[in-house]
Amino acid sequence: MSHACVKRFHRLPGDEQSRLIEMAWEDRTPFEAIETLFGLTESDVIKIMRHQLKPASFRLWRQRVSGRNTKHRALRSPDVMRGYCPTQYKR
Repeated sequence: MSHACVKRFHRLPGDEQSRLIEMAWEDRTPFEAIETLFGLTESDVIKIMRHQLKPASFRLWRQRVSGRNTKHRALRSPDVMRGYCPTQYKR
């Protein structure tokens, strides 16, 4: 599977690769935020996740994010202006 987005993903530093995957798993981080930070569209992220995850994990992830209103800014309530829960990252 040789997709340009997967190659671009592998050129990212390891910590950015981990962050991208973490953002993809997070329920409240929309795909648009990933695109803004990494320049990868939702379909790019799907290809990367398919490549990076075991098949069963990929199916679980796809089931979680498909149609989830918090993963798609257009489906989100306009009242939500953040990408994550305020208590998610404790200082």
